[in-house]
Amino acid sequence: MWRRARGDWLVSGKDLSPEAYEVYRHSASHLMASAIERLHPGVRFAIGPPTQEGEKFGGVGFYYDLDMEHALSPEDLPRIEEEMRKLVAADLPFEREEVARGAAIALFETRGQDYKVEMLREIPDGEPITLYRHGDFVDLCRGPHLARTGEIRSFRLLAVAGAYWRGDETKRMLQRVYGVAFPDEESLETYLRNLEEAEKRDHRKLGKELDLFSIDERFGPGLIFWHPKGARVRNEIERFWYEEHFRNGYDVLYTPHLAKERLWEVSGHMSFYRERMYSPMDIDGTNYIVKPMNCPFHIHVYQSRLRSYRDLPLRWAELGTVYRYEQSGELHGLKRVRGFTQDDAHVFCTPETLAGEIGRVLAFTLHMLRTFGFDAFDVYLSTRPEKSVGSDADWEAATAALRAALEESALPFTVDPGEGVFYGPKIDVKIRDSLGRSWQCSTIQVDFNLPERFDLSYRGGDGAEHRPIMIHRALLGSFERFFGCLVEHYAGAFPVWLAPEQARLLPVSEKENAYALRVGEKLRASGVRAGVDDANETLGNKIRKGREERIPYLLILGGREAAAGTVSVRKRGEGETGVLSVDEFLERIRGEIERRETGLVPREEKRSNR
Repeated sequence: MWRRARGDWLVSGKDLSPEAYEVYRHSASHLMASAIERLHPGVRFAIGPPTQEGEKFGGVGFYYDLDMEHALSPEDLPRIEEEMRKLVAADLPFEREEVARGAAIALFETRGQDYKVEMLREIPDGEPITLYRHGDFVDLCRGPHLARTGEIRSFRLLAVAGAYWRGDETKRMLQRVYGVAFPDEESLETYLRNLEEAEKRDHRKLGKELDLFSIDERFGPGLIFWHPKGARVRNEIERFWYEEHFRNGYDVLYTPHLAKERLWEVSGHMSFYRERMYSPMDIDGTNYIVKPMNCPFHIHVYQSRLRSYRDLPLRWAELGTVYRYEQSGELHGLKRVRGFTQDDAHVFCTPETLAGEIGRVLAFTLHMLRTFGFDAFDVYLSTRPEKSVGSDADWEAATAALRAALEESALPFTVDPGEGVFYGPKIDVKIRDSLGRSWQCSTIQVDFNLPERFDLSYRGGDGAEHRPIMIHRALLGSFERFFGCLVEHYAGAFPVWLAPEQARLLPVSEKENAYALRVGEKLRASGVRAGVDDANETLGNKIRKGREERIPYLLILGGREAAAGTVSVRKRGEGETGVLSVDEFLERIRGEIERRETGLVPREEKRSNR
C-alpha cells in the first residue's frame, strides 16, 4: 500500500497503483543518475521517461539518456548498482524545490547541464518549475518522489543502448541506461528469471537457429526474407485465415502495391502520415507512392459502382503488403519492420447495422487469437481525442457500439480517454504471451473521415443518398509481428498443426532407410509434413537434432518396426508414447491437426532411455 505524505510518497508492500509506478520510476531513475554522476563527474543528463518493463511482475521500468565521454558497457552496470546501494543505505531525503525559470537556468548552466537548460527554455510561461534534490544531486523534475532513497527496495540495471536526442537522427547520439525497480527482492528475482527465459525465446535468435527467416542489412534493413520453414508456418496461418474469413461472410480483395500521389492526397495520408511514407517514384512523368495502407484501395472498389442499402454490410479482407518508413533505431526483428503484410479488412455498413458488425468483428477476433493459443488479453476502449472529425452524435453512437460489444463479450476492458484516432473511436486488443508479456495485435476502428473524404454513399430504403460507416479491423495485426509473437509464445516449438515439419522418421540403421522412405511418402500423401533423417549417424544424434529443431513427433524405425509395419512414437514434451501402426499414427496426428491443438510445450522434455 502506497500513501501520500507532505507532497511526496512513502512505500510499503507490493500493491503498486499506476500512480505509484510513476513515483517509483522517478525516484529510481534519479537514484541511478546520481550514482552515475558520482562515478563520472561531468556527465550531462537528458530525459528519463517510464517504460512498461517489469510492470507485469510488480515492478517498474525506467531509463535515463545521458551524454558523457566514457562509453558505458554492460560491465559498468554492476558498479553503478553498487553506488546506488550506497545511496539507498544513506537514506537521503528527496527534497522538492520550486524555483524561478532564471534561477533554474543559471543553476544548470553552472553545472554544465545544457540539455536541462534547453528544456527549461521551452517550458511555457506561468508553469511552475520544480527541482528535486537528494544529497549533491539535483534534477529538473515535476515529481512527486518517494520520501527517501531508502524506500527503493530492489533494482537492477539491464542494458546500455544508443538514442538520439529527442529521437532526431540529426541530433547528438546519447547513451541510454535501462533499469527496473521492485518493492522486494523476490519480485525482482521472478522478473529476472522471466527475462532470462525471454532471451532464450527471442524470435530473432530462434529465427536463425530454426532457419525460419533472415534480415540482410546489405539488401535493406527492416525487410524480411522468409525461409522455407518460416514460409511453411506462414502458409498455414494464411490458409486458416482465408478459411475463417470465407466462413465469416468476408470476400477477399487483391489490390496494387502503389498508386498515384493524388490518391494519398485525397485520403489525407500526405498530410497526416507523410513522415512514414516513402518518397514518390516517377513513372511516365507522374508521381507514384508505394502504399502505407490498404484502405483507399478498398474504397476504390466500393466506388466502382452504385451501392444500395441492400448491398450492405460489405466485408472485404486482404492480406495486403504495405510499406512504412521506420527509423533504423526503431527496427526490431519481425516486430518492427519496413515492409509487412497487414491482416486487413474493411466493413462498410449502415448506422443501423454498426453495433452488430462490431460485435461480430470482436467475436471473430477472439476466435482467431484463441485458436493460436492466446487466451489472455489486455483490452482498451479509446474514446474521442481533442482533435477529431465527425459529429457528436456519430462519436457517441460509435463509442456506445464499441462499449456494448465489449460488455457482451464479458471481456474486462479499460477506457482510454481521448486516445481514439482523429477519425473515430477504437478497440485495441493486446495479447499476453506465455511469459505474460503484452503485444499489440488486434484493432477495431470506426471511421467517419474516409467515407467523407471520398464522398461515399449508398441508396437508402427512402430513395435518398446516405453516408456509409467504415470499420477498419485487423485481427492478427501484421503477419510479421504476429509470427514473431508466435515464435516467442511457443519458444519455437509450434503446435502440430503449424509446425513446418510435423513428424520426422529416424531409421536406426541403413537397413531401415527404405522402410522410412515408404512411410514418409505415405504420411505426406495423407497431408502430414514428414521428413526422413537417413544420415549415417547414431540414433542418439538424430533424436538430439530432432529435439533441437522442435519437431513435434520423432518416429523411430528399427528392425522390429520395419518387420511389423509400425513406428515407435516419441512426442515432443512427453518422450516415448508407445508403438503404433502407421495407420494408427496417422489417425492420431491428423486428429491433432484438424483440431488445431495448441497446448504449450513444457520447458523441459521428459527424458527417454532410448
